[in-house]
Amino acid sequence: MSGFQTRTTPALHLTPGTILVLLLITVLGLGGCKKDPGFEDARTAAELYDDAKRHLDNKAYDRAVRAYKILQTRYPFGRYAEQAQLEMAYAFYRAGQTEQALATADRFIRTYPSHPNVDYAFYIRGVTNYEQKVGFLEKLMPSRIRDRDQSAALEAFADFDELCRRFPDSRYAPDARQRMVFLRNNLSFYEIDVARYYLKRKAYVAAANRGRYLLETYPNSPEAGNALEIMYIAYTELGLPELADDALRVLEMNYPDHPLVSGDDGGKGFWARLWPF
Repeated sequence: MSGFQTRTTPALHLTPGTILVLLLITVLGLGGCKKDPGFEDARTAAELYDDAKRHLDNKAYDRAVRAYKILQTRYPFGRYAEQAQLEMAYAFYRAGQTEQALATADRFIRTYPSHPNVDYAFYIRGVTNYEQKVGFLEKLMPSRIRDRDQSAALEAFADFDELCRRFPDSRYAPDARQRMVFLRNNLSFYEIDVARYYLKRKAYVAAANRGRYLLETYPNSPEAGNALEIMYIAYTELGLPELADDALRVLEMNYPDHPLVSGDDGGKGFWARLWPF
Protein backbone atom coordinates (compact mmCIF):
# COMPACT_ATOMS: atom_id res chain seq x y z
CA MET A 1 0.00 0.00 0.00
CA SER A 2 1.37 3.32 -1.03
CA GLY A 3 1.22 6.17 1.51
CA PHE A 4 1.18 9.92 1.13
CA GLN A 5 4.55 11.49 0.69
CA THR A 6 5.19 14.75 2.48
CA ARG A 7 7.40 17.52 1.10
CA THR A 8 9.58 19.19 3.63
CA THR A 9 10.01 22.97 3.17
CA PRO A 10 13.52 24.05 3.79
CA ALA A 11 13.91 26.39 6.78
CA LEU A 12 14.30 30.08 5.97
CA HIS A 13 17.43 31.50 7.49
CA LEU A 14 17.51 35.31 7.90
CA THR A 15 20.65 37.17 8.64
CA PRO A 16 20.57 40.03 11.20
CA GLY A 17 21.04 42.53 8.38
CA THR A 18 18.06 41.17 6.48
CA ILE A 19 15.88 41.34 9.58
CA LEU A 20 16.85 44.98 10.12
CA VAL A 21 15.94 45.87 6.52
CA LEU A 22 12.55 44.17 6.86
CA LEU A 23 11.83 46.03 10.07
CA LEU A 24 12.66 49.35 8.45
CA ILE A 25 10.39 48.59 5.51
CA THR A 26 7.57 47.71 7.88
CA VAL A 27 7.99 50.90 9.93
CA LEU A 28 8.12 53.09 6.84
CA GLY A 29 5.08 51.37 5.41
CA LEU A 30 3.09 51.98 8.56
CA GLY A 31 4.24 55.60 8.67
CA GLY A 32 3.14 56.10 5.08
CA CYS A 33 -0.35 55.00 5.98
CA LYS A 34 -0.76 58.01 8.28
CA LYS A 35 -2.19 61.10 6.63
CA ASP A 36 -1.72 64.70 7.51
CA PRO A 37 -4.24 65.50 10.28
CA GLY A 38 -5.40 68.47 8.26
CA PHE A 39 -6.40 66.18 5.39
CA GLU A 40 -8.10 63.69 7.66
CA ASP A 41 -10.36 66.47 8.87
CA ALA A 42 -13.69 65.98 7.12
CA ARG A 43 -15.28 69.16 8.43
CA THR A 44 -16.87 71.60 6.05
CA ALA A 45 -15.58 75.12 5.43
CA ALA A 46 -18.33 76.49 7.66
CA GLU A 47 -17.36 74.16 10.51
CA LEU A 48 -13.66 75.02 10.21
CA TYR A 49 -14.51 78.71 10.17
CA ASP A 50 -16.69 78.40 13.26
CA ASP A 51 -13.83 76.66 15.07
CA ALA A 52 -11.36 79.41 14.14
CA LYS A 53 -13.84 82.13 15.09
CA ARG A 54 -14.39 80.47 18.46
CA HIS A 55 -10.64 80.67 19.17
CA LEU A 56 -10.64 84.31 18.07
CA ASP A 57 -13.57 85.19 20.32
CA ASN A 58 -11.82 83.44 23.22
CA LYS A 59 -8.70 85.54 22.57
CA ALA A 60 -6.66 82.42 21.77
CA TYR A 61 -5.04 84.26 18.88
CA ASP A 62 -2.26 81.78 18.06
CA ARG A 63 -4.77 78.92 17.88
CA ALA A 64 -7.07 81.08 15.79
CA VAL A 65 -4.28 81.74 13.29
CA ARG A 66 -3.56 78.01 12.97
CA ALA A 67 -7.25 77.25 12.48
CA TYR A 68 -7.63 79.93 9.82
CA LYS A 69 -4.59 78.56 7.99
CA ILE A 70 -6.11 75.05 7.94
CA LEU A 71 -9.32 76.51 6.55
CA GLN A 72 -7.48 78.37 3.80
CA THR A 73 -5.44 75.27 2.93
CA ARG A 74 -8.45 72.99 2.59
CA TYR A 75 -10.84 75.55 1.11
CA PRO A 76 -8.69 78.22 -0.63
CA PHE A 77 -11.66 79.80 -2.43
CA GLY A 78 -15.01 81.12 -1.36
CA ARG A 79 -16.39 83.51 1.21
CA TYR A 80 -15.04 81.57 4.19
CA ALA A 81 -11.48 81.77 2.84
CA GLU A 82 -11.86 85.51 2.24
CA GLN A 83 -13.22 86.17 5.71
CA ALA A 84 -10.57 83.91 7.23
CA GLN A 85 -7.77 86.00 5.72
CA LEU A 86 -9.32 89.22 7.03
CA GLU A 87 -9.82 87.87 10.54
CA MET A 88 -6.37 86.29 10.52
CA ALA A 89 -4.90 89.78 10.06
CA TYR A 90 -6.75 90.84 13.20
CA ALA A 91 -5.53 87.73 15.07
CA PHE A 92 -1.93 88.52 14.10
CA TYR A 93 -2.42 92.12 15.28
CA ARG A 94 -3.81 91.06 18.66
CA ALA A 95 -1.05 88.49 19.04
CA GLY A 96 1.52 91.26 18.64
CA GLN A 97 2.84 89.89 15.34
CA THR A 98 3.03 93.24 13.58
CA GLU A 99 4.71 92.25 10.33
CA GLN A 100 2.39 89.28 9.78
CA ALA A 101 -0.65 91.45 10.45
CA LEU A 102 0.49 94.08 7.94
CA ALA A 103 1.41 91.49 5.31
CA THR A 104 -1.94 89.68 5.68
CA ALA A 105 -3.91 92.93 5.43
CA ASP A 106 -1.88 93.95 2.36
CA ARG A 107 -2.54 90.59 0.72
CA PHE A 108 -6.26 90.94 1.34
CA ILE A 109 -6.32 94.45 -0.18
CA ARG A 110 -4.45 93.25 -3.27
CA THR A 111 -6.52 90.09 -3.69
CA TYR A 112 -9.96 91.50 -2.92
CA PRO A 113 -9.86 95.23 -3.76
CA SER A 114 -13.65 95.33 -4.24
CA HIS A 115 -14.55 93.25 -1.21
CA PRO A 116 -17.34 94.84 0.87
CA ASN A 117 -15.10 94.60 3.97
CA VAL A 118 -11.88 95.89 2.42
CA ASP A 119 -12.26 99.04 4.53
CA TYR A 120 -11.55 96.87 7.57
CA ALA A 121 -8.24 95.78 6.02
CA PHE A 122 -7.14 99.43 5.77
CA TYR A 123 -8.28 99.97 9.35
CA ILE A 124 -6.30 96.96 10.59
CA ARG A 125 -3.21 98.27 8.80
CA GLY A 126 -3.57 101.67 10.42
CA VAL A 127 -4.34 100.35 13.90
CA THR A 128 -1.43 97.90 13.73
CA ASN A 129 1.05 100.69 13.01
CA TYR A 130 -0.62 103.00 15.51
CA GLU A 131 -1.00 100.61 18.45
CA GLN A 132 2.07 98.42 18.08
CA LYS A 133 4.49 101.31 17.47
CA VAL A 134 3.00 104.75 18.08
CA GLY A 135 0.56 103.61 20.77
CA PHE A 136 3.31 101.79 22.64
CA LEU A 137 5.49 104.90 22.79
CA GLU A 138 2.50 106.98 23.86
CA LYS A 139 1.99 104.74 26.88
CA LEU A 140 5.68 104.43 27.70
CA MET A 141 6.91 107.99 27.12
CA PRO A 142 3.97 110.26 26.20
CA SER A 143 6.13 113.40 26.19
CA ARG A 144 8.76 112.00 23.83
CA ILE A 145 6.72 110.53 20.96
CA ARG A 146 7.57 113.40 18.67
CA ASP A 147 11.31 112.74 19.08
CA ARG A 148 11.10 109.17 17.79
CA ASP A 149 11.15 107.67 14.32
CA GLN A 150 7.96 108.81 12.63
CA SER A 151 7.79 106.17 9.88
CA ALA A 152 5.13 104.11 11.67
CA ALA A 153 3.09 107.23 12.41
CA LEU A 154 3.28 108.28 8.76
CA GLU A 155 2.16 104.83 7.60
CA ALA A 156 -0.72 104.80 10.07
CA PHE A 157 -1.78 108.30 9.02
CA ALA A 158 -1.71 107.29 5.34
CA ASP A 159 -3.80 104.15 6.00
CA PHE A 160 -6.41 106.05 8.02
CA ASP A 161 -6.46 108.83 5.44
CA GLU A 162 -7.10 106.38 2.59
CA LEU A 163 -9.80 104.68 4.62
CA CYS A 164 -11.59 107.97 5.28
CA ARG A 165 -11.25 109.15 1.67
CA ARG A 166 -12.37 105.92 0.02
CA PHE A 167 -14.92 104.88 2.61
CA PRO A 168 -16.20 108.03 4.35
CA ASP A 169 -19.29 106.19 5.63
CA SER A 170 -17.35 103.21 6.98
CA ARG A 171 -18.11 102.20 10.55
CA TYR A 172 -14.36 102.50 11.20
CA ALA A 173 -14.02 106.03 9.79
CA PRO A 174 -14.92 107.95 13.00
CA ASP A 175 -12.25 106.16 15.04
CA ALA A 176 -9.76 106.57 12.20
CA ARG A 177 -10.39 110.33 12.11
CA GLN A 178 -9.79 110.65 15.83
CA ARG A 179 -6.52 108.76 15.56
CA MET A 180 -5.53 110.95 12.61
CA VAL A 181 -5.92 114.07 14.78
CA PHE A 182 -3.51 112.64 17.34
CA LEU A 183 -1.08 111.57 14.61
CA ARG A 184 -1.34 114.92 12.81
CA ASN A 185 -0.56 116.85 15.97
CA ASN A 186 2.46 114.74 16.86
CA LEU A 187 3.78 114.74 13.31
CA SER A 188 3.47 118.53 13.24
CA PHE A 189 5.34 118.75 16.56
CA TYR A 190 8.08 116.67 14.99
CA GLU A 191 8.30 118.94 11.94
CA ILE A 192 8.57 122.02 14.17
CA ASP A 193 11.35 120.43 16.22
CA VAL A 194 13.29 119.70 13.03
CA ALA A 195 12.66 123.23 11.71
CA ARG A 196 13.90 124.71 14.98
CA TYR A 197 17.05 122.63 14.72
CA TYR A 198 17.67 123.96 11.20
CA LEU A 199 17.15 127.54 12.37
CA LYS A 200 19.63 127.11 15.17
CA ARG A 201 22.13 125.73 12.64
CA LYS A 202 21.37 128.66 10.32
CA ALA A 203 20.09 126.31 7.64
CA TYR A 204 17.38 128.79 6.74
CA VAL A 205 16.26 127.25 3.46
CA ALA A 206 15.70 123.89 5.14
CA ALA A 207 13.86 125.57 8.02
CA ALA A 208 11.54 127.47 5.69
CA ASN A 209 10.85 124.31 3.68
CA ARG A 210 9.92 122.43 6.85
CA GLY A 211 7.53 125.17 7.86
CA ARG A 212 5.87 125.22 4.44
CA TYR A 213 5.65 121.40 4.40
CA LEU A 214 3.88 121.45 7.77
CA LEU A 215 1.29 123.97 6.58
CA GLU A 216 0.62 122.02 3.38
CA THR A 217 0.53 118.55 4.92
CA TYR A 218 -1.01 119.16 8.36
CA PRO A 219 -3.28 122.21 8.02
CA ASN A 220 -4.98 123.47 11.18
CA SER A 221 -2.48 121.68 13.39
CA PRO A 222 -1.56 123.32 16.74
CA GLU A 223 1.89 124.15 15.33
CA ALA A 224 0.70 126.05 12.25
CA GLY A 225 1.37 129.43 13.90
CA ASN A 226 4.88 128.39 14.89
CA ALA A 227 5.49 127.18 11.32
CA LEU A 228 4.62 130.65 9.99
CA GLU A 229 6.90 132.23 12.59
CA ILE A 230 9.79 130.03 11.52
CA MET A 231 9.14 130.87 7.87
CA TYR A 232 9.12 134.58 8.69
CA ILE A 233 12.47 134.36 10.51
CA ALA A 234 14.04 132.13 7.84
CA TYR A 235 12.97 134.33 4.92
CA THR A 236 14.15 137.43 6.78
CA GLU A 237 17.58 135.88 7.32
CA LEU A 238 17.69 134.85 3.66
CA GLY A 239 17.03 138.42 2.53
CA LEU A 240 13.60 137.62 1.07
CA PRO A 241 11.42 140.39 2.56
CA GLU A 242 8.38 139.74 0.37
CA LEU A 243 8.13 136.10 1.45
CA ALA A 244 8.81 137.10 5.04
CA ASP A 245 6.03 139.70 4.93
CA ASP A 246 3.62 137.17 3.43
CA ALA A 247 4.31 134.71 6.26
CA LEU A 248 3.87 137.45 8.87
CA ARG A 249 0.64 138.69 7.28
CA VAL A 250 -0.89 135.17 7.31
CA LEU A 251 0.25 134.75 10.90
CA GLU A 252 -1.36 138.05 11.97
CA MET A 253 -4.59 137.22 10.19
CA ASN A 254 -5.01 133.69 11.52
CA TYR A 255 -3.14 133.72 14.84
CA PRO A 256 -3.43 137.23 16.34
CA ASP A 257 -2.55 135.91 19.81
CA HIS A 258 0.71 134.35 18.67
CA PRO A 259 3.69 135.76 20.65
CA LEU A 260 5.35 137.10 17.50
CA VAL A 261 2.22 139.14 16.75
CA SER A 262 1.09 140.08 20.25
CA GLY A 263 4.57 140.66 21.60
CA ASP A 264 3.78 138.53 24.65
CA ASP A 265 6.25 135.67 24.80
CA GLY A 266 5.65 134.83 28.46
CA GLY A 267 8.94 136.38 29.50
CA LYS A 268 10.93 134.23 27.08
CA GLY A 269 12.99 135.44 24.20
CA PHE A 270 12.47 134.20 20.67
CA TRP A 271 15.33 131.71 20.71
CA ALA A 272 14.31 130.38 24.12
CA ARG A 273 10.87 129.61 22.69
CA LEU A 274 12.35 128.27 19.50
CA TRP A 275 14.87 125.96 21.16
CA PRO A 276 13.51 124.94 24.63
CA PHE A 277 16.12 122.24 25.33
